Amino acid sequence: MELIFILIAFLIVSLSQIILRGTYSKYKDVDINSNLTGSEVARKILHDNNLDDIDVVEISGELTDNFNNSKRRVSLSSDIYNGKSIASCAVAAHECGHAMQYKTGYIPIKIRNILVPFVNIGNTIGYIIIVISLAASITKLFLLGLILISLALLFQLVTLPCEFDASRRANRMLLEMGLITFEEQHGTKKMLKAAAFTYVAGLISSILQILRLIYIFTGRDN
Repeated sequence: MELIFILIAFLIVSLSQIILRGTYSKYKDVDINSNLTGSEVARKILHDNNLDDIDVVEISGELTDNFNNSKRRVSLSSDIYNGKSIASCAVAAHECGHAMQYKTGYIPIKIRNILVPFVNIGNTIGYIIIVISLAASITKLFLLGLILISLALLFQLVTLPCEFDASRRANRMLLEMGLITFEEQHGTKKMLKAAAFTYVAGLISSILQILRLIYIFTGRDN
């Protein structure tokens, strides 16, 4: 049974990565009519929303794109930064969507930021406590460890609406600003849905991990 939990989690996460990579490979070769690069799309969105204090920089890696509010920076991987494709435009706009969340005071992103330090501590201490509880078969200690590592699950739950909302904002801004055509929006939606599925897969994987730990503990307890 324990192996089944691990296998299902692995398959779901692997599938999400296959879908994302496949969708990215498809749309990174489809240029947009505006002929704008990802960096130009990002700068235009930020400028039109009075966010000129946010830098747009190029970083290494593939699909390593992110927005850092404390540094006021949208970081785009090289292919996204320089690309003039549907994929480049979608990802760049998505990161700007996160910047817009901070500007508008989007509640889930605020909750997500509050959770970050607790999640980091909870993950570190939680697994140590669970290992001790499994060795000593102490139920209360196990429950404490489970609560601590469940903070990561809560974090992922809050992350989902943040990601979906950033994608919704991205698609709306791209179309309203004339950065893409109505036909091209079909591709940007496909790209962003594929990216969002990786977060859903991560959440499911975390749930299965918690269920696996419960199964292990109750099995030993029995």
